[in-house]
Amino acid sequence: MMGLELYLDLFSQPCRAVYLFAKKNDIPFEFKHVELFKGEGDTEGFSVATAVKKVPVLRDEAFVLAECTAILLYLSRKYCTPDHWYPSDLQGRAKVDEYLSWHQANLRANAPKAMWIKVLIPLFTGQPLPSEKLQEVMEGLAASVKQLEETFLQDKPFLVGSEISLADLMAIVELMQPVGVGCDVFEGRPRLAAWRSRVEEAIGKELFLQAHELILNIEALSSVQIDPRLKEQLAPVLLKMLK
Repeated sequence: MMGLELYLDLFSQPCRAVYLFAKKNDIPFEFKHVELFKGEGDTEGFSVATAVKKVPVLRDEAFVLAECTAILLYLSRKYCTPDHWYPSDLQGRAKVDEYLSWHQANLRANAPKAMWIKVLIPLFTGQPLPSEKLQEVMEGLAASVKQLEETFLQDKPFLVGSEISLADLMAIVELMQPVGVGCDVFEGRPRLAAWRSRVEEAIGKELFLQAHELILNIEALSSVQIDPRLKEQLAPVLLKMLK
């Protein structure tokens, strides 16, 4: 009988969130490694799991689910994970929901751009890095990080209280993306840096580093053979980002 399968590429922030959550909570699953830059989102095996051809994807026997937040909530409910991840208390849960709603249009929208500008656009298009574009991206990220600190973290140990939650998990994987390309958003922000240390400790430092090994060794990506079809599809889109 087929058990739980998670289709993941740990280069992706949402995939790292799902991976960390499942591992931390001892949820048994088969790790289906998908390398999107090699075009594996178009393989038959991956297409069986999802029509959207993106990761993360969960398959639980015949049931298939995409989208990171939906997967995290499904896992938390099915496996009755500790309450602090997604509180049963109405107001505590509402605060996690509030962050997850804010996250998509703010941190999720801004944090990945540094990697696109510094690494992925040059890799896919062969075009040099425009310094003014990077500055614009970093200003947008700084505004989101400032709001994260002032609106959500404030003086609390974690984003919604005294224990780690799905909000912290989603935020930390996103903020590690610019760190991987040398844009350390924690530098000069002692409150945020202390929060990062608490999150790493709560997850487990060894597990945290394992999940982020690829992103923290991003130079290895330059040796990856990019699927030519993917280059052809993405290059025009990425070049628009430079304008």
